[in-house]
Amino acid sequence: MSDVIEKSAIDTFSFQLGMINCFAEMVACGVKKLAISPPLLPSQYETIAPYSEKIVKGFAIESYLENSLLITLLQSPEFTRGKCSILYYKSRSILEIYLELKARQASLVDASRYDAQAQEEISVAFMELLSYPIEVIEAKLRGSHPDPFLIIEP
Repeated sequence: MSDVIEKSAIDTFSFQLGMINCFAEMVACGVKKLAISPPLLPSQYETIAPYSEKIVKGFAIESYLENSLLITLLQSPEFTRGKCSILYYKSRSILEIYLELKARQASLVDASRYDAQAQEEISVAFMELLSYPIEVIEAKLRGSHPDPFLIIEP
């Protein structure tokens, strides 16, 4: 048996599951307060959900299926449109903070008060919840905010 790994196409399922495992470990170790799975089509979610739950149990964390991820300056709306995401967290209070942030955004939009300043405040709060360092948050706010790099098509 050779020690050389054969080069082959990267399958989407394994890639997504690897990302989920990595993010779950970061949450479990306290590196991130909240982590998000890659954006998943509903059919992809159905396939990956039982494995995600095994990872959640293995790391003793929690998860939440989010069918409409909070839209902020972190990424473009197109990145998650029509897709769901799984949120990973250690404490229920983190999920509550996320849901309150999402409700606050919706309330501001409904009241026609979701201006540039409100969008920036919500974006900063969301990126802080994701444990982004301040310099990364500031860089995202200063310039373009490209979608996360994925070596495969989401």
